[in-house]
Amino acid sequence: MIEYRSHPFWGIRSPLATLCGGSLLVLASVRFSFALVCGISLLWVYVLTGLALRIPFLPAGGKGIIGPFFASFIGGVYILLLFFISPVLATDTLLFLILCPLCCISSGVLDRLENSGTRETVLRTGTEGLALSALILGLALIREPLGYGCLSLPGIRQGLINFIEFPQDEWLPVRIIAASPGALFLLGYGLALFRRFGGFSPEQGGAGNKEEEKP
Repeated sequence: MIEYRSHPFWGIRSPLATLCGGSLLVLASVRFSFALVCGISLLWVYVLTGLALRIPFLPAGGKGIIGPFFASFIGGVYILLLFFISPVLATDTLLFLILCPLCCISSGVLDRLENSGTRETVLRTGTEGLALSALILGLALIREPLGYGCLSLPGIRQGLINFIEFPQDEWLPVRIIAASPGALFLLGYGLALFRRFGGFSPEQGGAGNKEEEKP
């Protein structure tokens, strides 16, 4: 049996190819602080859900049902921990933190972990979670400085802290970039680059796809 291994950014199973996290890319990239919290959540959910499915006594045929439950539970634990650390930040990011388990489920990474060892499970889930996190952080690094004239980090009391602020008399914010249409505009450019340098299928010779023999 031949399985195609996909590059995390340019392959047929990358976030830009599947758009499984399209709504998350738009919502979480409005602020760099929000994107950072979301990126940690994605890694938390992807890796821990993959490890939870390696529990020996789980029925093999029921992992498709148990997987979404584990992902939702682990995502809920992260939100609860965030509420204890910073209630304001947890409230501000609650909407798209709920989407993190859905992205993990819809990405199909849990279905590709069958017969994988612990190390391979951590590598696969961590790589896919990191790829989506990097895209969100990259968009946030463009949207927040251009849209708000600042760059923020997560804070405990206030929710976020502006650690870089551009002078208002020298910097004219482009508010449309901070809004959802601006995120879709940047996402369109990202998809165009993906179509130019990546590949959607192995038959097209995409650079991000490799064949592997599986027993």
